[in-house]
Amino acid sequence: MTITVLTDAQIIDPSRGIDEIGSVIIKDGIIEAAGAGAHNQGIPEGAEIIDCRDKLVIPGLVDTRVHVGEPGSEHRETIASASRAAAAGGVTSFVMMPDTTPAIDDVALVEFVLKTARDSAVVRVYPAAALTKGLAGEEMTEIGLLSAAGAVVFTDGRRTLANTAVIRRALTYARDFGALIACETQDKHLAAQGVMNAGLLASWLGLSGIPREAEIIPLERDLRLAALTRGRYHATSISVPESSDAIAAAKARGLDVSAGISINHLTLNENDIGEYRTFFKLSPPLRTEEDRRAMVEAVRDGTIDIISSAHDPQDVDTKRLPFSDAENGAIGLETLFAAALRLHHSGDVPLPRLIDALSTSPAKRYGLDAGTLKVGARADLAIVDLYEPFVFSKDRIVSTSKNTPFEDARFQGRVLQTFVAGATVFKAD
Repeated sequence: MTITVLTDAQIIDPSRGIDEIGSVIIKDGIIEAAGAGAHNQGIPEGAEIIDCRDKLVIPGLVDTRVHVGEPGSEHRETIASASRAAAAGGVTSFVMMPDTTPAIDDVALVEFVLKTARDSAVVRVYPAAALTKGLAGEEMTEIGLLSAAGAVVFTDGRRTLANTAVIRRALTYARDFGALIACETQDKHLAAQGVMNAGLLASWLGLSGIPREAEIIPLERDLRLAALTRGRYHATSISVPESSDAIAAAKARGLDVSAGISINHLTLNENDIGEYRTFFKLSPPLRTEEDRRAMVEAVRDGTIDIISSAHDPQDVDTKRLPFSDAENGAIGLETLFAAALRLHHSGDVPLPRLIDALSTSPAKRYGLDAGTLKVGARADLAIVDLYEPFVFSKDRIVSTSKNTPFEDARFQGRVLQTFVAGATVFKAD
């Protein structure tokens, strides 16, 4: 029997609505007590004691949008390396996108992800399954069989479905299994030639722009189909206030819809592109500062449910190119929480709401056994110093790929230790 006690910590657990000073008692990987009341339960004989005075203890983060190169592009990232990067960022569970080579569109590939994760990952990895075979956007996959095999969500990853009949059938079919359909919302025709946000800055830089309508039009279409079918729908990454307005209106009508946003779009804007810095080339593109401020407010008021890292490793061959030619995407697992704390330190988003969007809310929406410190839950959690400053230099990067928009960024707040089932999977130097 192993017992670990985290003492005198500030404990934030949005699943129970608590923010209080207390202790966490972990017995054989399970939370036995967590909160102010645990102070009075004493410390069992032989327990490992970790002094968490002036530290924060939170449920492990749950990242719902993580691209991994395995299978097919292991030189960019493997499930094992992604899991180590996740642990370094306080992420104890992540959902792996299906746009690999081959795409995860059958039961054998879902089982491959689960087995590889079981054999090599230090955090929990949940496979997303392709919504259409080969991500081609036409023939629907076997949602029932894939759900039974362990797929937790259905999505075509980076690709936005163009065929409205397929989306309608998928939402209808998935409803019978209680499955969640998650979609990117970028119109491929409106966004085809664009490489950054459309506007004055794009004109100055001589780059073609992606209009906000490229996101709004597919999203509004999807929301209408969600209303028609009464299916469960999640917009994976929105970036403009018109999108959050549409999500808010859909929720007000009682639809089972939700929205996510990447931490990049909450902490960066189009001006960060600077002198054609390709690490800031993302999809959707970074928007204006006014847009960013509006999206932060949408997180604060709960219109946007989930914050993800949008972890998308790229190697030098695809990223060290002229801006127009470089691939979209950036790594983000290990900077997710540190970047999110900028919203706390600026006073824009209360800490409990921030933890909720990073942990409890994604776990609940995706039906995962995570995102809580309640008694009886698995002890997946992190210890955080809210105020420790550090510079995220390139030599600190755990991911196999190094394309981060936060290279040499100054952060305040650091994950000190990450636990999965009560075992330490990351400890800061």
